Formats: sequence, structure tokens, C-alpha cells
Amino acid sequence: MNDTSPAAPATRPLDGVRILDFTRVLAGPLATALLADLGAEVVKIEPPQGDDYRAIGPLKNGESALFTVMNRNKRSLVLDLRHAEAVALVREMAAQADVVVENFRPGVAERLGIGPAQLCALNPRLVYVSVSGFGQTGPLAHRPAYDIIVQAMSGIMEATGEPEGPPTLVGEAVSDVVAGLFASWATLAALLQARATGRGQQVDVAMFDTTLSFLATSMSRYLFTGRPARRVGNRHPLSAPFGVYRARDGHFALAVLNRKLFEATAQAMDLPHLAGDPRFATDESRSAHEPALRQAIEAWAGLRDVADVVSALDAAGVPAAPLWNIAQALESPQIRARGLLREVDDPRLPGLRLPTQPVHFGGAAPNRAERAPALGEHTEALLSQWLGRGAEAIAALRASGALGHPTPSPTASSTH
Repeated sequence: MNDTSPAAPATRPLDGVRILDFTRVLAGPLATALLADLGAEVVKIEPPQGDDYRAIGPLKNGESALFTVMNRNKRSLVLDLRHAEAVALVREMAAQADVVVENFRPGVAERLGIGPAQLCALNPRLVYVSVSGFGQTGPLAHRPAYDIIVQAMSGIMEATGEPEGPPTLVGEAVSDVVAGLFASWATLAALLQARATGRGQQVDVAMFDTTLSFLATSMSRYLFTGRPARRVGNRHPLSAPFGVYRARDGHFALAVLNRKLFEATAQAMDLPHLAGDPRFATDESRSAHEPALRQAIEAWAGLRDVADVVSALDAAGVPAAPLWNIAQALESPQIRARGLLREVDDPRLPGLRLPTQPVHFGGAAPNRAERAPALGEHTEALLSQWLGRGAEAIAALRASGALGHPTPSPTASSTH
């Protein structure tokens, strides 16, 4: 007999998870955006002036690109935590939440009355995630940190750039992004443990620690050799040919990590003698003689366009690629097929596309794709839905100053 029962409705991995988000700027908001993509209800609690990123350009129709991307799929609740009534509301909401995420300087949340011990006493299952520059402990814990500060202190700048040039800032806010990724991963791990044990915990995420962990190959080499990574420009520090090379009309990337690939590369370039040259017999010796190897490769590639170079190497099974900019990458057929960018309805930003969680789940509903909220857009709805406050009680809170005095976008909907 055939089973004709209706299929269970598709869900997202984090449907039903409630998160209070006190973060601002980049690392924390990215962490909670990734969780919101997967269905978590993220309530962004903002001060009356809003997240600093709301005012950071580039702006379009008065809306910040950075804020819009990092705060997709969230709801905005404005509270002025200088008021006792606002702190009391946070404590009520925390009693119903699964997760709190904050990126105050260490000690600030406690002084506000919303620190981990204070909120976990109300909700023993609460996962309380603290994201900061240097963590909650250690001699640097008190220091503020921005991405460039952590890049400078972690070794990534010292290892980036040309050998004879100065240390170079990586062309992305990599320390913020890595901290956000680790924070989202850590939140899920702590949630899993809380559901197994019935006990929550504080999760301490430091940009400095996470950036050092991100430097996986540099750390591995140091632990075995005692030597820090050195600047080598557009080539791999240990392997060759593994880097960026010049062709007739531009540059291409080449990645050869073993003898078989090197032989294939030599055949593809119609330079079989390279494979028999004792200077290039091993990965170590090829790296030691990289300048001579580069000269041979660029002499061949310099007579050809990048597209032809990449085509010849690719046909031989050798990893090679043109150098794309971000526009070429995002608009490529590959990314279109993967669905990394989603069209999002936002009256403030016609034609808006936003990135979504880059991981695909075969047994889940598609990632959520909704616009970022206007400042304080959901304040009344959240106080009503989460805490059962009526119109008169909300009006009294607003009159007291506990809710600040935000001015929501006139085109923004008042619903989630």
C-alpha cells in the first residue's frame, strides 16, 4: 500500500531558536546574520541612535550597504539601557531566549545589569556569547580592537606583501569576519550542549584568538620550526610553482603541489625538459629555485593571453585560474548556479540582492532572505509578542524614555 500521507513541511535548521543580539558593526552582526539565515529569530537590540554601521557608507537611498548586509533577516528593538525599565525588559526577554550575543567591552554588560551571570541566573539554559577584541581575560582584555589592530598584532600583516616591501593590510576585514564565523559556530556548539544538559554557559570569542587560529599554516610552521612566516609576495612560501604569474594580457594563478602536477604542467607548456631538471625534482627544490622556474613559466605564458594559458593548463588537469575582481566572481555563472546572492524585497532599495548562508542543506527549507530592519521598526510588535505588553504599557515605556525616540523609515513595514 502506497503512503499517501502529506510530506512534513520543510523547516530550517534553526527554526524556533530565539536570539537577543546586542552586537554592532561587523563581527557580532555577521555571526547573528548567519544564524538568522538558517531560521533563528534574531532580535537586534539597538540604542536610540542605532548601530554605528547605519551611518557608514557606501549609502544608497540613505541606507548603508554594510548595515543592510550584516543585519539581514533581523528585527530591530530600540531600548535605552540607561533606563532601569529598559534593563528590566531585557531581563524578561532573556528569560525566554535561547541565546544572547554581545560585543560590549569586557565589564560593560555587567555594569548595565545584563551580564552573563545576571541573565543566566534568570535562564539557566541561556547561551551567552561575548565577542570582543582580546577576550574576557588576559592582560589585553581591556583594550579596544578594530580589524586593523588585530591584523597588526596577529602576524598576518607581517606575513603579507612583497619580500622587500612593507607589511600589508589584507584587503578585507578578515579579523572581524573570522571572529563572526567562529562566534556563529561556537553558538551552535553551546546550544547543542545546553539541549543535552539543560545548562547554558558563557562563550568567550576573541578576535585576536580567532585570527591566530585562522593562520593555520603559519601557526603549523612556527610550531615545528620556531620561525615566523615571512613575506613572499604572490607565491606560496613553501611550494612551487604555486602563485601568481604574468601572461601577455594580465595575470593568472597556478597551484602545483606534487610531482604529478608538475609533470602535467611541463607537458601543457610544451616544456618537458623542466620535469627532468634536477633543480625541479621535488617540491622543496622547486621552491628553492622558484625564480628560475618563474622565468620559464612567464616566458611561455608571456606569449599567450590569460584565457589561453588557463585553458591549456586546465585541459591538462592543472589547477589554474584567471584573477577575477569581486564583481566578476559574484556575477559568474558558478555563483549564480550556487545561489549565494538572493533577491530581497525592500521598498527602500529596489532591486536589492543580499548574500545568504553559503552552506547548502539538503534536508532543509531554503535560507531565509529578508531585508534589514529600520531602526526600532519592530519595537512595539516585539514587546507585545514576547512580553504581552499592551498599547498603554508600551506608550508608558516610550514616555519614560526607555524605548528612546527612533524615527522608523516611512516606507518600512511594521511587520517582520
